[in-house]
Amino acid sequence: MAAKLYIGLMSGTSLDGVDAALLVTNGKTFKVKHSHFLPYDKALREELLDLHGIGTNELERVALTGNKLSHLYADAVQRLLEKSAVSGPDISAVGCHGQTVRHRPEAGFSLQIFNPALLAELTGLTVVADFRSRDIAAGGQGAPLVPAFHRAAFSHPSINRVVLNIGGIANLSYLPANGEVTGFDTGPGNMLMDAWIMHCKQKTYDENGTWAAGGRVIPGLLEQMLDEAFFTMAPPKSTGRDLFDLEWLQAHLNPQYQAEDVQRTLLELSALSIASAINQYCGNAEEIYVCGGGAYNLCLLRRLRELLHPVKIELSDVLGIAVNTVEAAAFAWLAEQAMLRRPGNLPSATGAKGPRILGAIYAS
Repeated sequence: MAAKLYIGLMSGTSLDGVDAALLVTNGKTFKVKHSHFLPYDKALREELLDLHGIGTNELERVALTGNKLSHLYADAVQRLLEKSAVSGPDISAVGCHGQTVRHRPEAGFSLQIFNPALLAELTGLTVVADFRSRDIAAGGQGAPLVPAFHRAAFSHPSINRVVLNIGGIANLSYLPANGEVTGFDTGPGNMLMDAWIMHCKQKTYDENGTWAAGGRVIPGLLEQMLDEAFFTMAPPKSTGRDLFDLEWLQAHLNPQYQAEDVQRTLLELSALSIASAINQYCGNAEEIYVCGGGAYNLCLLRRLRELLHPVKIELSDVLGIAVNTVEAAAFAWLAEQAMLRRPGNLPSATGAKGPRILGAIYAS
């Protein structure tokens, strides 16, 4: 099969912007050739955050914001094409996740907003969208969807590996050398830390985990947060801002807490919930590869290495895909699966009744 080019677009729960990746693939093997990041401006980020809660005139606001996102996605595609010196007609399809504003699989839906028809018009390219609905219709969580890609990209014939994506929410894929691949959300990754530093310092994230590193864990607060039922649920499971948001955090806070101690405790919550999930469900793991924005949090990585010693923890870069590109590459791969009419989900990760072809195709 001749090599083809696909573009993947991912804007995750961190609400920082759009990652775009150009994937070259022959249907069996693939490589990320180029990537590009386009940040959200402050107004768009605030509008998306607001749409996570109940408000007035939501239908119109979702539609208008979806159109705005589609123009931003089209800009990301154009910049990626320019960077890679590739022309539009060479692209087989664009896989676009959209921006999640509700994730309620227990109620039968997960809502990612943008306008795929508009994106197809703006780019002149075939667009594959709405990846989660079919899995949810088949009884799954619609998430995480990346374990199938992780299996294709990172599995090893003789080494048990974990791929840990630390975005707003942390999720993992367990890739045993022999046995069934599994995956699930472990709980907050960067989300609560980002929300708290924005609340206290008007910064979008804690660079290198420096602010958290200057604080101390508050044992009582950590214990209260770990009492959240999600942490003891067995996989498959998924979560998002519908549960772990600033309001959830503030319900646990005491006015006497120091802000930097809260931040350190939130980092500990992320680290402990990740480590606990790996120890409980990936007990034979020999190697862990980290991707997502949390891979840049040096304090968090240091704590994970302490908690999971002696398991080797490295960044996904060493396996050939940069930490900030993995999820965008996954949606390029999922677009290819849809175009080839191949299943894109892993029922062992999502809980669906069986393999399903994911995505709706908007032809160019």
